[in-house]
Amino acid sequence: MTTKTTTAITPLRQRMIEDMKARKLGPHSQRNHIGSCKRFAAYLKRSPDTATADDVRRFQLHLIESGASICNRNRIMTGVKFLLRVTLRRHDLVAEIYHLKEPQKIAVVMSPDEVKRLLAMAKCLQVRTMLSIAYGCGLRAGEVVKLKAGDIDSAQNIIRIVQAKGRKDRNVMLPPDVLNLLRQWWKERPTRYDAGVDVQQRWLFPGRRPGKPLTTRQFNRGFHQTVDAAGIKKPVTLHSLRHSFATHLLERGTDIRYIQALLGHAKLDTTARYTIVATGRIAAIESPLDVLSRPRKKPRKSKT
Repeated sequence: MTTKTTTAITPLRQRMIEDMKARKLGPHSQRNHIGSCKRFAAYLKRSPDTATADDVRRFQLHLIESGASICNRNRIMTGVKFLLRVTLRRHDLVAEIYHLKEPQKIAVVMSPDEVKRLLAMAKCLQVRTMLSIAYGCGLRAGEVVKLKAGDIDSAQNIIRIVQAKGRKDRNVMLPPDVLNLLRQWWKERPTRYDAGVDVQQRWLFPGRRPGKPLTTRQFNRGFHQTVDAAGIKKPVTLHSLRHSFATHLLERGTDIRYIQALLGHAKLDTTARYTIVATGRIAAIESPLDVLSRPRKKPRKSKT
């Protein structure tokens, strides 16, 4: 006989969870915030509701000295800030929190030939279909795995992305090649958990657990296996397909405002960063050095 042991939730954590639920924070954000506050409490070796301004200042120094990246450090302090500002109402301590400017790195983009090679080396129809959607429609990994049959509108040639990042809906194009792959995949798709589920509500890529889609971790594993098979040496990630989608559209002359709408960016500045990695456009810019090497044109003599 086995007994299950459960860890009691402290009243402070319970109150914070309720505050996050009341503000409709997503599960991922809630886990991050709780983890950040657990790390703060572990540093203090006491409850965070007893923290002082000096504790907050020293904790931020501790994060940097312990080797935390700027991105991770800022993420942790965002969670601590929520606890102090919302749950504890300690605005005096919130004033001690500051965020560091994160380094702006150029996104890794694959060339069209590399993408073509990647899709050709997909080991199965499911992986090829998912990768084709990620690149051909510019979707995030989490958006691909959460697609349902009802999100595919073949009559209008669009895919509806429902409640994506920032709780926003948007439409993206449905390329003919993607539609053909989806139709092939629908015939091979596992149906063991379809009983009692309306056709429109069925996951396109069902996972191993009943009622759940494939996880982004499983999708990511399939992506990296395909990258290795294709012999791509760049440090690419699944998100590189989205970067490549935007960059290749920009290089072909697509209006940046359309790209912004397809990606679901709230600000044009976020989309404009792809001008940095649009290598086709950059390579086409004429260098002043090229002008120096040209023979100078002789001035025309004026007729008198």
